[in-house]
Amino acid sequence: MSQCLNPDCLHINPEGCNFCQKCGSKLRLVERYYAKSILGQGGFGRTFLAVDDFKPSKPPCVIKQFLPQAQGTATLEKAAQLFDQEAQRLELLGKHSQIPELLAYFTADNRQYLIQEFIEGDTLQQELDNQGAFTENQIISLLKDLLPVLYFVHKHKVIHRDIKPENIIRRASDNKLVLVDFGAAKQVHSTSMSVTGTVIGSAEYCAPEQAMGKPQYGSDLYSLGVTCLYLLTQVSPSDLYDPLESQWVWREHLNGNQVSDKLGKILERLVETVFKKRYQSVAEVWEDLRRYYGKSPNPTSPQTVIPETVKQTPNTTGKPVTQKFEFDIVTVNSKGREINRRRGQAECIIEDLGNGVTLEMVLIPGGTFTMGAPSGEAGSSYAERPQHRVTIKPFLMGKYPVTQAQWRQVASFPKLQRDLSLDPSRFKGLNLPVEQVSWYNVVEWCARLSKRIGKPYRLPSEAEWEYAARAGTTSPFHVGDTLTTDLANYDGNCTYSSGPKGAYRQQTTPVGQFQHANAFGLYDIHGNVWEWCADPWHDSYTGAPSDGTVWDSQDIYVDNLVKLWESALVALVGWVKRSETQLPSQPLSTGFL
Repeated sequence: MSQCLNPDCLHINPEGCNFCQKCGSKLRLVERYYAKSILGQGGFGRTFLAVDDFKPSKPPCVIKQFLPQAQGTATLEKAAQLFDQEAQRLELLGKHSQIPELLAYFTADNRQYLIQEFIEGDTLQQELDNQGAFTENQIISLLKDLLPVLYFVHKHKVIHRDIKPENIIRRASDNKLVLVDFGAAKQVHSTSMSVTGTVIGSAEYCAPEQAMGKPQYGSDLYSLGVTCLYLLTQVSPSDLYDPLESQWVWREHLNGNQVSDKLGKILERLVETVFKKRYQSVAEVWEDLRRYYGKSPNPTSPQTVIPETVKQTPNTTGKPVTQKFEFDIVTVNSKGREINRRRGQAECIIEDLGNGVTLEMVLIPGGTFTMGAPSGEAGSSYAERPQHRVTIKPFLMGKYPVTQAQWRQVASFPKLQRDLSLDPSRFKGLNLPVEQVSWYNVVEWCARLSKRIGKPYRLPSEAEWEYAARAGTTSPFHVGDTLTTDLANYDGNCTYSSGPKGAYRQQTTPVGQFQHANAFGLYDIHGNVWEWCADPWHDSYTGAPSDGTVWDSQDIYVDNLVKLWESALVALVGWVKRSETQLPSQPLSTGFL
């Protein structure tokens, strides 16, 4: 079945139809997504369960259609702004396994659409309706599962502003809690904490300061605490607070549900109405959970282990604090069919660039590999030979290509040698890779980054780049013997080996959009954009260093310059000698010499 997206029709059509049989509207958005059924409807519009027709597996996704019910020009403009804001926040946050991924955002038929990853499962509200009040262990598990997500959101300087049971889904595949609906989310700027803004959020779960238009990070913690009280009691939050006594009375509504004093203290501090008395950060909540329950209050549940990524312990070693992350590693055969998928794990450090922009640098282990391509490899050239063994020391490399948000933030740092455009790219988008930048601009960008952060950042050598890109593989691509447009962004009309033709998107795609990495944890190694290295161009690998360092340009340039001048002088002398025998006795002007 195909659901018509025309708000005045919504007719259900048989499978295979390209146009609605009732109103004639196109059923596929941008020739790619088609709706199957309505999932829900709210003040901003409708959500549809949909299918991505561009991918062979036809994976499910969610179409959010902007269709506000509000009236008045100012109200409609604000609603449109919030809808657009959700896309911006999701793009800014990037990828997190417990936040729906933004797949696309566009306008079609004069309506705004947002395409998101589909999360199959029940909301906590549905769980409450079906199973009854939550137990203490369930609440502890909830906190330990959601707080790392909230830490990630706040680290990117975003306040969700609408945490409630309806916006938390327990994913059916792994029972993980997923935080959804960032339509009310707010990005925090250096001055915005003290500026009164629009009041947004569900009233029953809204912190007092948020209700006054001044949301803080602690406002999300308040909403999370109220959510826990509601799940424990099944009583509306408005009935759990006594305004005459200015206190919460949730314990009176437990109906025999046992809650320990330890959890009670945590919940009471989460929902403290006086902001300064409330938890100020996720790290503070974690510390109390650790103090009251230890690392594993419920040894049978792996979800109860406190992740290292949110521990705010002093770093006295002088070494960067690392964060582990997991990813999928895909292998395909020569025809582009997936033959293996496994989970990988790597570590990265996160650099704070300011204004909510971060840079994730993956730790690449040292090792020895064979650099270059064998003579029989299709598409290879003499410049990639001879193959030679290279030993690489450990180093850091960006998890994704540099985004436009990252470029803009660093380019705004004080100039060192060259001016940098804040917006050089042809295709616009905060999470799209930066392009249209020269090697010299990139060197300046790295220099500004190094000076601001206090660590030496540079372009990788060609050997380091190839070592990191191969990640232990010897095939033409790190995914195998060919490439498909389900794995990378390139012109799908051009095939390699026996690989199939695919999509031609004709523009860059958001970094990390393809949900797999190489074995080192690096994304977008193939396709999307060309990437600069530090080395100058060489015609072959003859004489290349074996230690992975930059093939020093100075000696090469000097040698080439000397050879160039020598050949030019030889040619000049030959021209003069020929001229002496061919020209009349009256000499020509010596200005050429």
